[in-house]
Amino acid sequence: MADPNNNDQGNNLSQYNLNSSYEAAKALFLSWRDGTFTEIIDDWKWIFTYSARYKGAIAFYVILGIVSTTLGLVGSVASKYLIDIITGYKTEKFALLLVIMIGSTIFSLIISSFLSRITTKLSIDINNAIQADIFDKIIDSDWLALSRYHNGDVLNRFNSDVGTVSGNAISWLPTIIIAVYHFIATFFVILHYDVVMAMLAFASAPFLLLSSHYLISKQREYNKKVREMTSKMMHFEVETFYNFDTIKSFGITDKYSAKLRGWQQQFKDVSLKYNMFSIKTNIFMSVLGSTIQMIAFCYCLFLLWSHSITYGTMTLFLQQRSALSAAFNRVVGIIPSFLQSSVSAHRIRELVELPKEVHIPESSEMDAYRDLGYTVRMSDVNFAYLEDQKVITDSDFVAEPGEIVALVGPSGEGKTTMIRLVLGLIRPEAGHVTIEADGRAVDANANTRHLFAYVPQTNAMLTGTVAENLRMVREDATDEELIEALKMACAWDFVSAKPGGLNAPVGERGRGFSAGQAQRISIARAILAGAPILLLDEATSALDVTTERQVLRNIVKRQPNRTVIVTTHRPSVLNLCQRVYRVMETRVTELDEAEAAKMAMDF
Repeated sequence: MADPNNNDQGNNLSQYNLNSSYEAAKALFLSWRDGTFTEIIDDWKWIFTYSARYKGAIAFYVILGIVSTTLGLVGSVASKYLIDIITGYKTEKFALLLVIMIGSTIFSLIISSFLSRITTKLSIDINNAIQADIFDKIIDSDWLALSRYHNGDVLNRFNSDVGTVSGNAISWLPTIIIAVYHFIATFFVILHYDVVMAMLAFASAPFLLLSSHYLISKQREYNKKVREMTSKMMHFEVETFYNFDTIKSFGITDKYSAKLRGWQQQFKDVSLKYNMFSIKTNIFMSVLGSTIQMIAFCYCLFLLWSHSITYGTMTLFLQQRSALSAAFNRVVGIIPSFLQSSVSAHRIRELVELPKEVHIPESSEMDAYRDLGYTVRMSDVNFAYLEDQKVITDSDFVAEPGEIVALVGPSGEGKTTMIRLVLGLIRPEAGHVTIEADGRAVDANANTRHLFAYVPQTNAMLTGTVAENLRMVREDATDEELIEALKMACAWDFVSAKPGGLNAPVGERGRGFSAGQAQRISIARAILAGAPILLLDEATSALDVTTERQVLRNIVKRQPNRTVIVTTHRPSVLNLCQRVYRVMETRVTELDEAEAAKMAMDF
């Protein structure tokens, strides 16, 4: 059964496309005038670097599209002559024309389906290619530069913007070529039979476009309100579910239920206002479109009454007039896609063109000294995230193989920054951070990071199983090696008690395990990595003193030359350390034994 709403939906979509096309054309003109058009071209040059990989498929797509369009026109002309034969009671060439009409329709359908298949496949291929390239470049981008972007923004660019680009990278050029060909071919088919009808058909689509100008600002206003309200609701929902435990613990779930209903009511009000505006717009455009269609129909009736055309020609006129308007809309409708893809490409390029991490290939020469262990040294280091706001000033630090070295100090004074410096995630503005062994030294960089195992202070558990969380660092590790690492981290007792043991499920953010258990599994993962330098950033804060001391002893016992650096507030750790550094007021200062002992007592 036909959907009674199809016409309304089609008219709404057509009106939306006309409005957006007009606005996009205006934006394109303004970009040309203010000099930003060059940026749009640069963005599309970047897109075409991916499209060029599939130029053969694009050419094939264009050829098939032109063939399909031609077959559609042939079928329409054949149907015109069939109608003329039947209404004129003539039977010559009836069978041939019937075969042509049916054959062209079938072939056109087959080719259209094939085109849809090709377009989908190529869009997926390009989407995957762009995403893979961007993923590699994001992973290898400078940590400080990337940290200026919110995670949600990066994900939106990585998914939504890449999807927009990939969807248009292949189809944009073929679509405009095919649409222009369809428009021209249809126009000349009508022109062949009647000049006035061709002019009328040609003028109808631009007239609809121009007549919609005064509606654009109002529609954009409502559309913007709906989008803003949708974003606010999404933000509320994400924050609520992410902090669900906190909301429940305060017993304020009723308040959040009321807030949700309040947001829903606001969304309903805005949506209904937009809907009413769309209804009024649709009525206006329907009347306008029907008026133009009626003019064309009356003109055809006049020609038919004056015996200037046949019934078949009249049918062809009315059918192709609609086709011509549709072809015109497709040509104009490409402009918004052109601009949207440019904007998305520009947003993606911002990530792609971020500064890259520093790689020092010679760092691989240090791998030969793994058994000896490594010294981590900072010399006269200065660092600031923001200009004139020093975090580390003229500071020195050293941690030798076989040592446990502590970093202590108030929160926010720079302990985690020290960890980032030795990992090579950030680089000092002055001074050096080096990894040393057997008289050789190399600056900390991306190529020295494999020498480290890092346990952050935040929950680092991922959804999956215990085994999957451990094998993040060593995919080929045996179950026996996993168990050994868990035992050293004092975690095997509670893991083995879980249903499934190593295959026990781990929920989002470590759900199913306590904070202390999650920390021990994270430590086990670092132990399994077997790296000669271990960084523990408040990684034992959730453990009891006995377990904490046992874990640290196990780590040192297993690999005596391992260098261990911990940030901590725990006196039990300080008693095990060979060196203690205080990070305070941008200075890193080594404490002597008396100061370290006093600090341990003050804790």
